[in-house]
Amino acid sequence: RAALKEEIARRGLKKLVRANSAGCLDACADGPSIVVYPDGVWYGHVRVEDVPEIVESHLVNGKPVERLRIYR
Repeated sequence: RAALKEEIARRGLKKLVRANSAGCLDACADGPSIVVYPDGVWYGHVRVEDVPEIVESHLVNGKPVERLRIYR
């Protein structure tokens, strides 16, 4: 979450995007997870190194990162 918050701030997206923490959201088996709302896109097994790609591809350009996507 810290890496995500830092990347959001670095890109000047703080007024548009919020990174909240939550429990496992019934996705514990998928490792560290991110859910992008209102899109309803879930990412699993997310590593710190994946954060810039998620921000650039999905949050900035609207294209989900398929290699990390999990379906719920």
